[in-house]
Amino acid sequence: MTETQSLEPEEWEFWDTWMRAQRLLTRELERGLQRDCDVSKAEFSVLVTLLQAAGRDMRVGELSESLDWDKSRVSHQLTRMEKRGFVTRTRYGADGRRAGIGLTTEGRRAAQSAILVHGGNIRHHFLNSLTHEQASVIRTWSEQAVDRLEPHRNRAASDGTS
Repeated sequence: MTETQSLEPEEWEFWDTWMRAQRLLTRELERGLQRDCDVSKAEFSVLVTLLQAAGRDMRVGELSESLDWDKSRVSHQLTRMEKRGFVTRTRYGADGRRAGIGLTTEGRRAAQSAILVHGGNIRHHFLNSLTHEQASVIRTWSEQAVDRLEPHRNRAASDGTS
């Protein structure tokens, strides 16, 4: 077991600044989605995930796993989105008991529009402020953090199950 070591004051300051920057960036990006597209971050996540399903419906459990949300949260979110006309529920399997979800035409339009707007906001609030070198360092560190913190992702990729 490694020895626990407290952070130095400069490290705490760095950490606090990093966390504040993430919160502020997330807040601005979420505000942009709401203001410019009339969709919440949660709706955007569902819309994009379904759009990336390449025109096929997804099982609700598969959507839940993809978003890393519990099934109850997904179910409530889908109910709200169904009322807005973004998604439609379908039946899967021979017995029709497994619930599926797909995008409506309105949902597909909302997803495509929000992706363009959100991409512009990401560029404006994040990418444009970075040099190529800074972006490269952040990307490398982020990939390393994902590899370290999501070990199941690496195993799935290396054994061909991803």
